[in-house]
Amino acid sequence: MSEIQGLFETMAGRFNSAAAAGLDAVFQYKLDEGDAYHVAISGGECALDKGLHDSPSVVLMMDSQTFKEVLEGETNGMQAFMAGRIRAEGDVMLATRLEALFPAG
Repeated sequence: MSEIQGLFETMAGRFNSAAAAGLDAVFQYKLDEGDAYHVAISGGECALDKGLHDSPSVVLMMDSQTFKEVLEGETNGMQAFMAGRIRAEGDVMLATRLEALFPAG
């Protein structure tokens, strides 16, 4: 298992189903190093898959170091977005729910 895959599995393991009430969305992650994963949330459940989703709700693009820092709580995701370290396409407001959906460790 790659370090990146391990990070995504850690994130999925922190899923907070209470924060996902009523949410039906797909978060696509594209890392600058070429790795792509998506997390589909529906019915209070989370499914992690490698690769690109056909119609994600929001696409988040960043380098793997930024992803790791946000996941570990070293960097605030919103601050990273405002500083240009995270780029987003689609329903950008969904990204504001990530901190509650996947609390930092």
